[in-house]
Parts: sequence; structure tokens; C-alpha cells
Amino acid sequence: MRKNFGAKPWTYPQPVFILAAYDENGQPNAMNAAWGGISDDKELSLCISAEHKTTANLLARKAFTVSMATADQVVACDYVGIASGNAEPNKLEKAGWHTTKAESVDASLIDELPMAVECRLVSYDPESCRLVGEIVNVSADESILDEAGKIDPEKLRPITFDPIQGVYRTLGETVGKAFKDGFKLK
Repeated sequence: MRKNFGAKPWTYPQPVFILAAYDENGQPNAMNAAWGGISDDKELSLCISAEHKTTANLLARKAFTVSMATADQVVACDYVGIASGNAEPNKLEKAGWHTTKAESVDASLIDELPMAVECRLVSYDPESCRLVGEIVNVSADESILDEAGKIDPEKLRPITFDPIQGVYRTLGETVGKAFKDGFKLK
């Protein structure tokens, strides 16, 4: 038997993204966003409200980065989600984060978060809060690469948001091979 909960924004997993963008003075800012994902081969879509400082920054600069939040940075990642850049201009410093300019877009990378997607602004709808970015580059610190030079999720340790329990979780074990295991039934 199933239990109905009604219309809820509940899916698993919900990646925890940290969006970063420069303001008009070149000051970096970042925010935590859990509602988003890949929406095309070279496109990422997120739901962020217009009131955020980061939203204003990325609209002005037409660029932003999306870092994967990690287990070892969970406190700082949560902090940038509960502290407003409008009220706390030094929130990245309080989070203990340092930034570097992204190579492909006019936005900042957070040095302590080893994987980021660099995006150009495609569109933003303030009514629906839908932000769309064109993926220009994915960058990763060598510390999270495997022997073949690919990103290793076990080294990255990305976190997901559990909206039902209100907690962050790490990704789990490998349970199958994508686009291969299903051939057993063909």
C-alpha cells in the first residue's frame, strides 16, 4: 500500500549546488541551491529567487559557476545557504573559502570545492525563478581524479539534499553499470 503526500518538491537525489558570481565591484558571492540539474547536453537549470545577492550578481555579469557541495565542506555549504549576501558581504570569508577566477567565464571558483561547472547565463525568469545556464566548462581539482584522469565521486564526496528528512547525505555505493546492465533483459 502507498501513502500519498500531495504535491511536494521531493525527488532523490537532489544535488546541493553552490552558485558563485562576482558583483559589480568584482567581489565574489555564493549561495546554496538544491533545486536544479542538467536540462540539456550543455545546459543546467536551477530554481533561485530574485532576492538573492548571487542572482543579482549573475544577472549583471551574465556568468556563474556551479560547484558540487562536498561532505568535508558541509558546514560552509549550509552557511552560504542561510546567510544572505545582502546582509553579510563577507560570507565567503566567514565560510573559510577562497576564490579563483574561472578560466571560461567571468565568475569565481571556490577553491575548497574541487568540482565546478562554469556557465554563461542563457535566461532567467523572475516569476518562475528558473535560471538556465549554458555549460561552457567543467573543471576539477586533480585531487578528485582517478587513475584514468576522470572525476571519482568517492574522492569528491558530493552531498545531496534530503528534503523529506531535512538533512544532507553523501552518495552511496555503486549498484550497477549504466547503459549496460539492462542488456541482460534484451
